[in-house]
Amino acid sequence: MTAPVPGWLNDLAANAVHHPVPAALRPPAVGGRAAAVLLLFGESALGPDVLLIQRSAKGRNHAGQPAFPGGGVDPGDGGPVGAALREAQEETGLEPGGVQVVGTLPELYVWRSDNRVTPVLGWWHTPCAVHAASPDEVDAVARVPIAELVDPGNRLRLRLPGGFAGPAFKVRGMLVWGFTAGILNDLLAATGFERPWDGGRVEELPPEMLRLARR
Repeated sequence: MTAPVPGWLNDLAANAVHHPVPAALRPPAVGGRAAAVLLLFGESALGPDVLLIQRSAKGRNHAGQPAFPGGGVDPGDGGPVGAALREAQEETGLEPGGVQVVGTLPELYVWRSDNRVTPVLGWWHTPCAVHAASPDEVDAVARVPIAELVDPGNRLRLRLPGGFAGPAFKVRGMLVWGFTAGILNDLLAATGFERPWDGGRVEELPPEMLRLARR
């Protein structure tokens, strides 16, 4: 018996059209490469969770960073949903048949990689074993419990060289920051999972991560 889509995820998808896009993430009028990421939520003994990958330090874009599975939209994908499922299968060994696509969030622009990213919301009704299926692109794969993401002890803000400090998470041996952390931060608030945390806890971006990000 497959697990039904939880109400909070249905509500998130239904309200997606009203989800505000920060000015810094609004796509330009023209240009940018179509891309998609899979925000895959499931349920385990630890409660609801989300699938994250640790990108390989050898990669060209976003090297070494935790992220949602995803990548560019290829001609045969039929759009962002197909791309998100294909990339997740290639990167983690995910079986797409075990995923119910619930909806999409508004398109976001990542200027560093010039990608117009569509977040695809998925419910993992029939989970399968996952792993780093593409070693050249992915170092590790983890199902991260929402309870760990909202734990105030795992939350902080990370300051970048320009002075901006954005949300970050320390979970499962990963420092989640940047684009992925921003999406998680917004989704935790939108779904009501968020717990009060100390926004005054600010750390500097580690030098090695800065070096990889600037490649």
